[in-house]
Amino acid sequence: MNPHKPDAAKLDRIVAEARRAAEQRELGYRERALKMYPWVCGRCAREFTRTNLRELTVHHRNHNHDDNPPDGSNWELLCVYCHDNEHSRHIDHVRGAGYEATDAAPATGNPFADLKAMLEGNGKRGT
Repeated sequence: MNPHKPDAAKLDRIVAEARRAAEQRELGYRERALKMYPWVCGRCAREFTRTNLRELTVHHRNHNHDDNPPDGSNWELLCVYCHDNEHSRHIDHVRGAGYEATDAAPATGNPFADLKAMLEGNGKRGT
């Protein structure tokens, strides 16, 4: 066995265990939140039934998925669309909404530099 090459079977086991743990953790707080709150999106007020309940997610208000108080005070139910929007807004806020100052050099090209010569030419264009 190559000491510099990772053991693929061991990595697969670690990833599988991490996924199972995350799924179990999610099932725990999701089930509790669904029992605690009405099946309505907290943003767009869309109502859910058992047939479309998979589209209703539990959002952690403080964005910490390990913060799951028994009273549900860190949760709100959001539809998948509002949940994605909330996370996009949070990322924009954390990153400064993409308005960071850049030190990019100003453009120096002039697309009209030869326009006068082209117009005064023999009137032939691209022939």
